[in-house]
Amino acid sequence: MSATPTHATLEGRGLRKRYGSLVAVDGVSLALEPGRVLGLLGPNGAGKTTTVAMLAGLVAPDAGDVLVGGRRLAGDADPAKGRIGLVPQDLALYEELSARDNLRFFGALYGLTGAALDAAIAAVLTLVGLADRARDRVSKYSGGMKRRLNLAAGLLHDPDVVLLDEPTVGVDPQSRNAIFDNLEHLKRRGKALLYTTHYMEEAERLADRVVIIDHGRVIADDTPAGLSRAHGAISLEKVFLALTGRSLRDA
Repeated sequence: MSATPTHATLEGRGLRKRYGSLVAVDGVSLALEPGRVLGLLGPNGAGKTTTVAMLAGLVAPDAGDVLVGGRRLAGDADPAKGRIGLVPQDLALYEELSARDNLRFFGALYGLTGAALDAAIAAVLTLVGLADRARDRVSKYSGGMKRRLNLAAGLLHDPDVVLLDEPTVGVDPQSRNAIFDNLEHLKRRGKALLYTTHYMEEAERLADRVVIIDHGRVIADDTPAGLSRAHGAISLEKVFLALTGRSLRDA
């Protein structure tokens, strides 16, 4: 494993979280760099979503630190949280509101108002290809459109870091490719991206580096090519199965 990058935008150092007798995350360290995508992989129940929640400042770690720009994230009111955008696995949308009104609501939470909010809404709707459907109720959207709007909501405040927790679950191939194009655009703009997924081909396409966790611990941290070389495998999926096993994980 390599040393933690010195110019990381967001870092987790020795993160640990327990829920009762369950240790969900146990000493996870990772770093997100500008203009790069870190793929966070693991079986069901490995601790991915809890790790993302701690990095986003939504859940306080029992031990370890989250650092934004080299400075420790200090509580829920820390203004450094404004540098982080979260695209959660569960859709965070109001079905009976239009796309534009959803974004107005989320923009207000980020402190955006007036012309700045209007410009931000126009920019993110254009990015995700929904500008022509901005006035439609979300309840009329397809699953893929909702996923793209969910992404737009996480980008409204132009964050330096974007955390994406399985953003393509249940979407059609066209919407999946549109989301990939969006993320590659953000990468070119120098955003630091974390991407969790169960789809190995997505990680192979998008990730510059991959961290695999299982039972709350990091078990691999390398480039996709480096992992394949180290494990004599021809695909990231074979590496993943070699490290985590083939037993079903239903929870």
